[in-house]
Amino acid sequence: MRVGVIGCGYWGPNLIRNVLENRRAESVTVCDANEKNLDRARQRFPHLQCVNSTKQLFSDRGIEAILIATPVSTHFELAKASIESGRHTFVEKPLAASVEEAEILVRLADRAGVTLMVGHTFEFSPPVVRIKEIIESGALGDIYYISAIRVNLGIHQKDVSVVWDLAPHDLSMLFYWLDEAPSAVAMMGGAYVQRAISDVAFINLQFASGAIANIQVSWLSPSKLRQTTIVGSQKMLVYDDTNSMERVKIYDRGVEFKDPETFHEFSLSYRTGDIISPHIPATEPLQLEVDHFLECALSGKRPKTDGLNGLRVVRALEAIERSARNGSRLEPILPHGAVAPRKQPTNGHAAAAYKGALR
Repeated sequence: MRVGVIGCGYWGPNLIRNVLENRRAESVTVCDANEKNLDRARQRFPHLQCVNSTKQLFSDRGIEAILIATPVSTHFELAKASIESGRHTFVEKPLAASVEEAEILVRLADRAGVTLMVGHTFEFSPPVVRIKEIIESGALGDIYYISAIRVNLGIHQKDVSVVWDLAPHDLSMLFYWLDEAPSAVAMMGGAYVQRAISDVAFINLQFASGAIANIQVSWLSPSKLRQTTIVGSQKMLVYDDTNSMERVKIYDRGVEFKDPETFHEFSLSYRTGDIISPHIPATEPLQLEVDHFLECALSGKRPKTDGLNGLRVVRALEAIERSARNGSRLEPILPHGAVAPRKQPTNGHAAAAYKGALR
């Protein structure tokens, strides 16, 4: 099929490269209003077709699928236009800048009968998929808690906080592993470099299954860390995305409490066993993700990271920032997969689109 890519700034070139290398793509047309971005893309990928307006892109009826890699604030309008023009649509994370916008996109895609997929790349990462298999096998036992840290020095965004920029990665992985969205969230953070734009956040999550999680994200850290710890009743697991040799380690460690037989008896049994690092294939997650999108666009199969998958992450993001505004109060979230009753949106450009979506 013929494919269009909107945005070739920071992340767009990675999408372009993977689409060009994919056997399902016949040609790629790139759209960016910034001529410097287009020039760089032409130099790197000589066979690209380039346009500088979405009007030009959408007027080419031969293009069947569009991938969007632009600032978050533009996701809704671009994805809406793509869906309404009958194109299969891929949107980089997060799906939209609000729950209202995400809900509209999900309904529009269902109504139009086109594929809507979100760029939650880590759900295609071989280590993350392997961890999912380990959890489902019962090897870790009941999941007690998950702790994730994703910090670095930069890159500061102008239109979204660190929560909307980095946390979607860890939220999508947590929801994928646990097969549930949180029932409540709370956040404490700070905006130190740009006024009113948080650059560090500490996020707590509660799940109906009894598991809890903590996510730390920051643009202000002296070193780059991408590490997640999963503690279960039987074993523990550490996922270090910066360790190219041993990304996943399983620790046969734990502690057991024995019911006392007498009033004064108190006994804990500690276990320290082997540490295993399973073999993980070194396939690029983005390659798998792009191939999955094009496959779904051609076959009609529902994507692994479909619109509802993106909606549940946006719903969590919105609740997290609501908690920050409300003094780190614990904020409840609707159950996984639930779509809020249709109501007139109250924020900006979503309102007019909402009316059209309900016709």
